[in-house]
Amino acid sequence: MRVVAKLLMMAMLAGAMLAGGALPARASVCDVPPELVDSTVPLPATARGLREGTLRVLVVGSASVFGPGGSGPDAAWPARFAAVVREVWPAVRVEMEVRGSRGTMADEMLAIILAANTPKPHMIIWQVGSVEAARGLDTDWLGRRLNTGLEALRERGIDAVLVDQQFSRFMRANSDIDSYRDTIRMAGSVHGAALLQRYAMMQHWADTERIDIERTPRERRVAAIDQLNACLGRALAHLVLDGAGDAGALRP
Repeated sequence: MRVVAKLLMMAMLAGAMLAGGALPARASVCDVPPELVDSTVPLPATARGLREGTLRVLVVGSASVFGPGGSGPDAAWPARFAAVVREVWPAVRVEMEVRGSRGTMADEMLAIILAANTPKPHMIIWQVGSVEAARGLDTDWLGRRLNTGLEALRERGIDAVLVDQQFSRFMRANSDIDSYRDTIRMAGSVHGAALLQRYAMMQHWADTERIDIERTPRERRVAAIDQLNACLGRALAHLVLDGAGDAGALRP
């Protein structure tokens, strides 16, 4: 495991209370199998932003980018991601814009991404595929929009990080969720985008009885959602900083 990844894993183990919610005492609550979080995709624009002292990030997605059901936007996974980056690179200013809303689909997200020019972000985090799966839209429709957006980002020198769907037993029972996950994974692979495997991580946490939103009692759900978002934010930071490290960004 690379130096940045080691530092971040230490922060993950030591910082289980970062979300501000009542997290379990065991520090391993956010742990996932290494293959779910280790990046194999260099992120050169992100590395450049870290080296220069300002990292511009655009997050585009549907409802989850604002942390619905949790204690507020500051506890959502994009905010927790930015907080961890600041922990590891305290001299870097993270300028993050979050765009999205409930029901936003890939074509609307694509329009936001194509218009992101002033100032040009170093990285776009694209959370996609949830609404399409819920509505049963054609995966080819989704794939075409992903391909258009990711190719445009590559041509403009902007790093892309995809975030797939949330794990849900209801969704698994009522949609062909794996075909949508495969569409996202294939598009990312073709265009050199990193992928945060949110679905697989959440399924792992549910299967190991660490974080299971669907089975959490109502009175504890806000704290559980904050916990989930803290873990996702840390996993995303691990993925991104690993990719930036592969592109030459070494923590000072």
